[in-house]
Amino acid sequence: MGTVNRKPTDEPVATTPTCDNRPTMNPTAPSPAGRPPSEPAAPATRANAGVPSSGNVMRVAFWVGVGLAFGVWVAVARGATAAAEYYAAYLIELSLSVDNIFVFVIVFSELHIPAEYQRRVLRWGVTGALVFRAVMIAAGIALIQRFQWVMYPFGALILFAAWRMLFAEERERRVVAGACDVCATWIARVVRVSPVLHGHDFWRREGGRLVATPLLVALVVIETTDIVFALDSVPAVLAVTRNPLIVYSSNVLAMFGLRSLYFLVSDALDRLRYLRQGLAVVLVFTGAKMIASEWVHISPGLSVGIIGLVLSVTIAVSIRPRRTGG
Repeated sequence: MGTVNRKPTDEPVATTPTCDNRPTMNPTAPSPAGRPPSEPAAPATRANAGVPSSGNVMRVAFWVGVGLAFGVWVAVARGATAAAEYYAAYLIELSLSVDNIFVFVIVFSELHIPAEYQRRVLRWGVTGALVFRAVMIAAGIALIQRFQWVMYPFGALILFAAWRMLFAEERERRVVAGACDVCATWIARVVRVSPVLHGHDFWRREGGRLVATPLLVALVVIETTDIVFALDSVPAVLAVTRNPLIVYSSNVLAMFGLRSLYFLVSDALDRLRYLRQGLAVVLVFTGAKMIASEWVHISPGLSVGIIGLVLSVTIAVSIRPRRTGG
């Protein structure tokens, strides 16, 4: 029986692409300034790797100063009560933004995003968060003005957020880590995802098609988790004030400093061992305040004092040296 001669072909043999959960750097991608093209980027599990802390301190101090100065303007233009509402709202937003930082640490660690690319992801993430929060604030205020009873579901949502802060940390970590799996993430069911980093690009061309890089996965996970967190923080601020200017400005000014705050404190999160408990107490206070607002009136000034006291005690107890048996 004769053999069948097959015509030679120039077409490449089709292979099933493999997917590695651990993102890698494309060797042909542009290298960040100051590093030879042949040297791979070192994955940074913490933000401060290679980032000068003094610059981050100055940025955080600047944005906190802007936030406090805006409160002075509110006091001059709108009065002391409006200023107290603003400072209470700003403290709530600034403290709850630490929950976002927990997520940033998990996302960048799971996706092995080098420190030099994290700022780009966070810049776009904060921009998107400001748009989403504007929509949610407008919708929340409109709902409360039209349906007074909606305060009770909002208050219950805040109390649930306090429970999540206390008892669902590990589950939150698993959900975020699962979303960062470039091979199995839900994002891969919407767009094609490559496990290969391509410089600071969110998209790269592969076989003539645009595919998402791990940077886009990081951005989408950060944006979607911020929407979930906004379901906590926006009602918490509405428990203090319904003034649209105060609600949105406190959100904006807290978010503007969030990126620098992440690069400053991400390494210290493990040492702030009671931080989540303190944030949960703040949420319980604001949730109870919203639910009981028809019967119990708590002034904005007292709200500022209570929130400030809780956060101060939380930080002091967290940074206190542990006692060692001897």
